[in-house]
Amino acid sequence: MRILFIGDVVGRSGRTVLFERLPGLTRDWKLDFVAVNGENAAGGFGITEAIYHEFVDVGADVITGGNHSWDQREALVFIERAPKLLRPINYPSGTPGRGAALIEAKNGARVLVVNVMGRIFMDALDDPFAAVDRELGACALKRDSDATIVDIHCEATSEKQGMGYFCDGRASLVVGTHTHVPTADHQVLAGGTAFISDVGMTGDYDSVIGMTKEEPLNRFLRKIPSSRFEPALGAATLCAVAVETDDVTGLARRIAAVRLGGRLEHAKPTFWE
Repeated sequence: MRILFIGDVVGRSGRTVLFERLPGLTRDWKLDFVAVNGENAAGGFGITEAIYHEFVDVGADVITGGNHSWDQREALVFIERAPKLLRPINYPSGTPGRGAALIEAKNGARVLVVNVMGRIFMDALDDPFAAVDRELGACALKRDSDATIVDIHCEATSEKQGMGYFCDGRASLVVGTHTHVPTADHQVLAGGTAFISDVGMTGDYDSVIGMTKEEPLNRFLRKIPSSRFEPALGAATLCAVAVETDDVTGLARRIAAVRLGGRLEHAKPTFWE
């Protein structure tokens, strides 16, 4: 199976490069499943119902969230009628929406996607490891799903790496999101799980993690907010990881970093040509 996981889409520029690139990538790379982290899609903060439908229409099979899942208040309502939109699974019981879903891929395969939020330097939620363990046990790879993706949305690299090893052999891909800076440690772990500490953002990299530079710099220098954060609107880079899984085991055979457009573009993965 061919899986593409696209990092945090930030604002209009991130949406633009996604809309421009994803249909062609899906066609040319014969993608079976596309996951997109969309928690920064609406002006850098949250996601709207209209944007959710645009992502689905352009080829996203699932949209994951994180700590900005509720920044657009409408999300508390429309998430109940958005079966391909996830929020972290370890929010308290009774939180609207769902943190995991078994979704049919473009090739008819069953893909379990789990969205979970870490706790180090983040809001204190329920234990992410226990939540993921329950989900992987209830919907086991190859018994119940043909591929399994875990989006670990958190700040600390150590927590993301811990989740990767915790899931090794039980998930096809564990991908870190949230910090918006792509790491160079993509690999297939010993047990067969593809892993990257942070896939990076899909947005304008002439910025401070997707935001125009002036206000973040002002707050670093003066410690006093002078305006709200605004997404940078320059040419964006689409950052993603491409994973090929084994049809028999559901585990990863190989993983490659994808950075298209903008300031970080580099050669595309060759194993799908």
